[in-house]
Amino acid sequence: MSAEGQNFDVAVLGAGPAGAEAAIAAREAGLTVTLIDEQSRAGGQIWRAPFFQPEQEEIRKSPDLADGERMRERLANSGAKTLFGHRLWFAAPSLSLSTVAADGPHWMSARAFVIAAGTTERIVPMPGVTLPGVVGLAATTILLKAHGVIPGGRVLVAGVGPLVYSVAAGICQAGGSVAAVVDLSRPSEWLAHLPALAGRPDLLWRGLKWAFALKTAGVPMRFGHTVTAIEGDTRVKSARIARVDASWQPLEQIEQIDVSCVSIGHGLTPATETARLIGVPHSFQAALGGFVPELHADRATALPGVYIAGDCAGISGAAAAQLSGRLAGIRAAFDLGALDAVEFERRAGPVRAALKRADRFGQAISSLMTVRPGLAQAMPRETVVCRCEDVTRAEIDRAVLAGACDVNQLKSTTRCGMGPCQGRICSEAAGDLVAIASSRTRTCAGQWTARAPLRPLTVSELVGAYEYDDIPKITPLPG
Repeated sequence: MSAEGQNFDVAVLGAGPAGAEAAIAAREAGLTVTLIDEQSRAGGQIWRAPFFQPEQEEIRKSPDLADGERMRERLANSGAKTLFGHRLWFAAPSLSLSTVAADGPHWMSARAFVIAAGTTERIVPMPGVTLPGVVGLAATTILLKAHGVIPGGRVLVAGVGPLVYSVAAGICQAGGSVAAVVDLSRPSEWLAHLPALAGRPDLLWRGLKWAFALKTAGVPMRFGHTVTAIEGDTRVKSARIARVDASWQPLEQIEQIDVSCVSIGHGLTPATETARLIGVPHSFQAALGGFVPELHADRATALPGVYIAGDCAGISGAAAAQLSGRLAGIRAAFDLGALDAVEFERRAGPVRAALKRADRFGQAISSLMTVRPGLAQAMPRETVVCRCEDVTRAEIDRAVLAGACDVNQLKSTTRCGMGPCQGRICSEAAGDLVAIASSRTRTCAGQWTARAPLRPLTVSELVGAYEYDDIPKITPLPG
């Protein structure tokens, strides 16, 4: 596609389960569709395409890999135009979209825009979190799934949610060494959610197999515990763990474990920056991962022509994401006049029913991962919260004491959130600390104002092959 732009009926951001399904559904209704994703192939985080050629046996043994291959084949046969390797850096309420790719800048416009941007990993900071050898659970998943690489040495896997067990089991299966699994949840909390989890026996069984594999491998399990500090000089050498109370406040320190890597994560937060940039209203819902877009019927928003699907609308898992994406694609087709009311209901009705069932499972998992206040309250003052700008909790507390009452005022006074990640990594921790220090709610602490560029880009990427001679000039030039 040239930099002069193209027009589409539907543009979709994100080629994970939600975005791919939205694109397929819109194409099935006869609409022209473009699908934008930074990665080189579709799949997203959960169905990430490997950069190596897996054996057929590996595909059969991995449900995620098999599901991803089927989805990629359906997408390739759908007729949607795929723009892989494209970073969306600007989106306007008029649905004019700007991306950069290896061949330079591009822009396009659409009559409808489905945002399926997925999630950002959440890590509640602790001392030592910036040491080399500390890696997020989601990042470890990318190493395992996309590259077939395991973290080196003895790995401590810690945090909350099913990804803890998925990562630990994946490391063991690949021949790595797991020093211990540290889970903030207790077995009683997992059992309390069993009725909702039983609605997806296939996923429940998969989780049980992970736990059994770890037990068989002799991996120590620490339930109701958290990592309180990671120690080392130029790299990770050990980690300290402690039991937590019901609010996840660490209690007495009970154990130090010698490790060379810590893979840690405290759930996921919806990636809302694109929706915020174009003006979609948001509200804070802790059980869904944080600030989430306010949705109308069938994934529509208050902005005409804008729809939001998948975990960027609230954490609910891959199954719900795929169904919500399909529903968004069908709704966009109806709103654009490609489907009449009867056909719309025929297609949308079964998807709504299935989505309701999938949401029950996904929201049970999300509830388990909802971060409790004890972790942030106990964070030591020297802990680095914003690693891009090296802002500590002590600096955040001082800024609030000096009058910063929301995260944007905090940004202005400390530069917290102004680094290359543009606040995606530190946003939730910073917001929690502002709320605690100001004795206000998390809603009042707010979220960063979204600004372009949505992703870091260089001037050369933005300008492309534009040269000085391409600048329109008055002839003759003034002396």
